[in-house]
Amino acid sequence: MTDQELQATEKQQIAHPEGEFTREGTYFVPAVDIYENSKELILLADMPGVRTGDAEVDLKEGTLTIVGKVGGESDQGEPILTEYRIGSYFRSFRLTDVIDQGKITAGMSDGVLKLTMPKVEKAIPRKIAISAD
Repeated sequence: MTDQELQATEKQQIAHPEGEFTREGTYFVPAVDIYENSKELILLADMPGVRTGDAEVDLKEGTLTIVGKVGGESDQGEPILTEYRIGSYFRSFRLTDVIDQGKITAGMSDGVLKLTMPKVEKAIPRKIAISAD
């Protein structure tokens, strides 16, 4: 196996422009995969270290916001070398009118947040039967 076949991806830290971000601490952008089928969109957000009770999903004025909080406390002692940076996660998405915002569901398993976002009826493709005259 060569070095190019297996490479670690660095976490992308969110920049804190003055006056735009009001949360304390270090926040990273979670890696996200979005899948679409004829009935729904499925969003998977990787947030290692986030427990179900420490994840929040908010929907306000068409903006979906994901926050995952990670505790940095360790009972191991003082760190000598750390290669994994501890921080929480934040990401937001603007939803279109194709999503039925009242029917979005969320689940969390092993640090992966799964959002199921059903499409509105008018956006679901369908076949129209043709009858003989």
